[in-house]
Amino acid sequence: MICRAAALGALLLLSVPLLHAAPRTNVLFIMADDLRPELGCYGSVAVTPHLDALARRGMLFRKAYCQQAVCNPSRSSMLTGLRPDTLGLYVNGTHFRELKPVVNTLPGWMKEHGYTTRCVGKIFHNWHTKEHGDPRSWSAPEFLHYANHGDDVPQVSGPLPPNLTTLSSTLRQYGRVPLCECRDVPDEAYYDGRVAAEAVRVLGEIKDEPFFLAVGFWKPHAPFNAPKKYWDMYQRDRLPVLDPARPAAAPEIAFHQSTEILGPVKDQKQPTAEQAAEMRHGYFAAISYMDAQLGKVTTALEKQGLLDSTLIVFWGDHGYHIGEHSLWAKTSNFELDARVPLIVVPPQSKQAGASTDALVEMVDLFPTITALCAVPDAPGLDGVSLVPLLNDPQAKIKDAAYTQFPRPAYPDRTPRGRPEVMGVSVRTPTLRYTEWRDFDTGSVVASELYDHVRDEAEMHNVITRPTDPAAFEQAQQLLVRQFPRGK
Repeated sequence: MICRAAALGALLLLSVPLLHAAPRTNVLFIMADDLRPELGCYGSVAVTPHLDALARRGMLFRKAYCQQAVCNPSRSSMLTGLRPDTLGLYVNGTHFRELKPVVNTLPGWMKEHGYTTRCVGKIFHNWHTKEHGDPRSWSAPEFLHYANHGDDVPQVSGPLPPNLTTLSSTLRQYGRVPLCECRDVPDEAYYDGRVAAEAVRVLGEIKDEPFFLAVGFWKPHAPFNAPKKYWDMYQRDRLPVLDPARPAAAPEIAFHQSTEILGPVKDQKQPTAEQAAEMRHGYFAAISYMDAQLGKVTTALEKQGLLDSTLIVFWGDHGYHIGEHSLWAKTSNFELDARVPLIVVPPQSKQAGASTDALVEMVDLFPTITALCAVPDAPGLDGVSLVPLLNDPQAKIKDAAYTQFPRPAYPDRTPRGRPEVMGVSVRTPTLRYTEWRDFDTGSVVASELYDHVRDEAEMHNVITRPTDPAAFEQAQQLLVRQFPRGK
């Protein structure tokens, strides 16, 4: 009898840690495609009430930077916590597992450590790669993750309402749809409405277990085809006036041919001022459309009673040009392409509504999320945790942020199949310094320097007459430290 009682007591003692174990922190990880920091909470005229509400609950990062301004390299870098040079990945057409078959991913690491991981929408890169998404990272098949933006044809019951945009239709067709499209259709007519609906459904399915739910919205990536009610949120003549001028003294290699928006060079037509205004209007409409879909997901999280146990992270995969510098879309090292929106909302945030000007990079998100979830650090990451900034917005965790981009802009589509030149760029608190280097020899073929104290829009390359020689010298040293010259 005594032995049985002792055994029962031992069993009860063993069960105590389980009964009192702290609940795991869930993760709602939300991504937008081609979104520069064009949100109300960043001071933009964009109508983004749901993202603004997130910023009021968490921390807004004002100087966050991607590692390469195009979808696959940026997403692969962030999701593995490794820089493009570490992965050897600079193009859209190569899956990162072709180069690093056993590399850890953020969702895969969370899955290994007891989380149910689900993917709704575009998280890993889509369409061009041999492997579709990254099935091993998820606990169930991905939803609407592998498709083409040009196939986002409106799906409606009954007759399709007319397209009320007219100016941009003569520029080009964007796959199967017009470059700009304004139809009076429901949100679910396009990809992102269906992504939001599925994310809400999945949330209800996994709410009772520790989860990492990744929701990847396809907007505001072209085509600019938000439903009409989002176009109606803006008066075109009250949007910021476009200055298409190129930066003075900038080298030709800093630019590209805007083929993603304007089409093949041989067929290109330069947009008129009216056409450019319509596309810019469409970009803002798409931002508000995406924001509304995000709001459906965060509202569902609140209704499930999960706000106080869920870490919410929102980011854009890279920035974007809508006519500035004479450029459309991404694939440059300019600030407009490199800088991204980032909002982090820890459960019961101690710094609700705060913002920070500290320099951060997207490779920092992997170690930040694992730290906030008390998950062991993954080995060999290139980023650092942002938790010190979440505790103190005035803290500093790094001296610089780094972005790079090759030339040609899409080297895998050329006979050579790899870059001819690599542009490497450092962003310090006051400067952006870029070197364009021969990919084979490492020799510098061109360089740029922009003073962000005096020239936030990067309209003057002052490489021949630095306004702050000491800061320039430090920027050079930081760049070479990250990207050593020569081969």
